[in-house]
Amino acid sequence: MIKPKDRKHLDFEVWEKEALKDPAFKAEYDRQQPEFAVITAILDARVKKHITQEQLAKKIGTKQSAIARLESGNANPSIGFLQKLAQALGKKLVIQFK
Repeated sequence: MIKPKDRKHLDFEVWEKEALKDPAFKAEYDRQQPEFAVITAILDARVKKHITQEQLAKKIGTKQSAIARLESGNANPSIGFLQKLAQALGKKLVIQFK
């Protein structure tokens, strides 16, 4: 595994590929994947709409800090909150079990 001091000039994909070779890292990465997917989907949709966290928050009746916590992975949103976000972003919330 690449040690932090050796990573300063690597891009993220190279570092990630190497880090995923560590079984403990991969297990934790896989465990957190659903949360990452939600965060990425929200962030991508907001950026594509060219709106700020504050603008999105106003659309759904919450504070900018709630959007920041969500996008940073420090929140556990309810399905109702995710539905409001999807609607404000012009999207449809779809939840699947595969």
